[in-house]
This record gives sequence, structure tokens and C-alpha cells, in this order.
Amino acid sequence: MTFRITAIVVVICCAAFFVTGCKKTDNKPAAGLQVVTTLFPLYDFARTIAGDKAQVTMLLPPGVEPHTFEPKPEDMIRISRAGLFIYTSPYMEPWAEKIVTGIDSKNLRVVNAGQRVAYRSGVPEDEHGSHHNPAGMDPHFWLDFTNAALMVDAILDGFIAADPGNEPSYRRNAEQLKTRLVQLDERFRKGLSSCTTRKLLHGGHYTFGYLARRYDLDYHALSGISSDSEPSAERMTTLVKQIRSSGSKYLFAEELLSPRLTETLAQEAGVGVLMLHGAHNLSRDDMSKNASFFDLMTRNLEQLQKGLQCREK
Repeated sequence: MTFRITAIVVVICCAAFFVTGCKKTDNKPAAGLQVVTTLFPLYDFARTIAGDKAQVTMLLPPGVEPHTFEPKPEDMIRISRAGLFIYTSPYMEPWAEKIVTGIDSKNLRVVNAGQRVAYRSGVPEDEHGSHHNPAGMDPHFWLDFTNAALMVDAILDGFIAADPGNEPSYRRNAEQLKTRLVQLDERFRKGLSSCTTRKLLHGGHYTFGYLARRYDLDYHALSGISSDSEPSAERMTTLVKQIRSSGSKYLFAEELLSPRLTETLAQEAGVGVLMLHGAHNLSRDDMSKNASFFDLMTRNLEQLQKGLQCREK
């Protein structure tokens, strides 16, 4: 990965030379502040804060799983031409900081959106044996909506630093966004307060730890933090036993990832499958419908209430 990043930086430098030659440019966007984000929550929050004052794009193509995403030379050129680049964290996108250090742009501001959040350690060792994240940190922190609000604060600071003239608009939009996150948190708290079971069993990688802790759910996933982590046969057998002993009627799978293994385990345990969305990215269908982070989370709440047999008070 380090070699690939170095090669991409070289390509960027070459591209910049042939585009600009020896002429100096101020690299200012022609139509307002240009913002490039990595994952979908960043994109959705940034476009909400931007309103009509900036143009926001996302690096991930629709349907692409972000844990294995590798930036292409054209992605890096997009970043180099932007005024603001927003990534999630070094734990989620370890390539991001290496890339931006190789970009020679005095106009580019970089935001680590996870700089203020409270990280939790990764997957319980007794379930999965080892961490796929070298730092042992769970990077899916946006699924705790109090952390999502801290992301909004970090993104807002980036907008103001890059485009101070539109600060009032950015602040107003960010405050409205944070109000909606508070309301979403309350909906989850109320909607999951009275459930037949609090055991959240997931036949995929360890995505929903923050959400589970926030709403006092007992979360067990099949595999580790990375989506390409391989569960052992022993772990698969253990999960089937957990499903049977819990009395759960459903095993959860994750949107954008193949549900084949989850469906096999669910069939073995005699239960159904329900989908949850980690919100890393959107499917092509959701993108065409202009789905928001709140749309995805509303869908998650409905699935959780069904799977955990919750009775909303």
C-alpha cells in the first residue's frame, strides 16, 4: 500500500506539471469552495453544512466497500484541486494522511473528522482472537450519534477555515444538523427501550459496536473490524449456538456486503435475516434516490425493532 501511495503522489506531481507547466496558479475553484470527502457520513454532513455555498463530492463510487478502497491517481488529483478535504480518521483511512502530505497545495485544508470523538477499543479478543486494525480501534464511530455531532463540529471548523466569508450560513446549517442528530438519538433510545431481547447478533464484520453500546445492546459479530477478515469455523459454530440460545428470530447482515455466509448461518440456526446499514457508502439505488444518513438510520431502527422484537413506548 505504501508503494502504491508513493506512485500515486508521483503521478499527481507529473500531472500537475503538464497541466500548469512553469506558470504559477492560485488553484482557486471557479465556482465556490470545492470539498472532497471519503465516506458517506462525511459527504452527507458536509453537503448539508455547505448548502448552496460550496460543492461537495465523495471519493467512493456507489456500492464500493470502503475498508478495501484504494485511491486512484484521478482521486488524488481531485483532492489536490480542492479547497477542503475531509476524511474520517487514520484508523478508517490510513492512506489519507500519507496522501495529503505528498500534495503540494497551499490552498488545501484537511480535516480529520474523528479528531474529537471518543474511540472505543476494537473487537473483543475472546471472540475473534486478534484485531485487524493495527491500533486496535473501532473506526465506525459515526454510529454513535453523539460522535456524529462531534464530526459535524470538526467539519464545520474546516468549512469556516477554508471559506470564512460564508461562516454564518455554515454555522446555521451545522446547528440544524446537530439538532436532527439529537432527535435521531432520542428516537433510537425510545424505540429500543423495550425489546424482548437485547442481544444483537450479526453475521458480518464488527460494525455496530458503537450503536450497541449507546443503546445498551449485547453485540456479537461473526468476524473482526475489517470487512475482509475471515471468521474461523469455531467462531461460526459459536455464533449459531448463540442464536439458538438467545431465542432470537433473526440474524443481521450488512448492506453492501455479500449476505451469503450470514444466510447460511441463519439457515443452520433456523432464523431469518435482516439487513442493517453501516452507512460507509450508498448503493447505486440509494444514491439515485438521494438517500441521507437519516434515511439509512431510520431504516436501521425499523430493522432493529423487528429483529429485537421491540415495543415502542
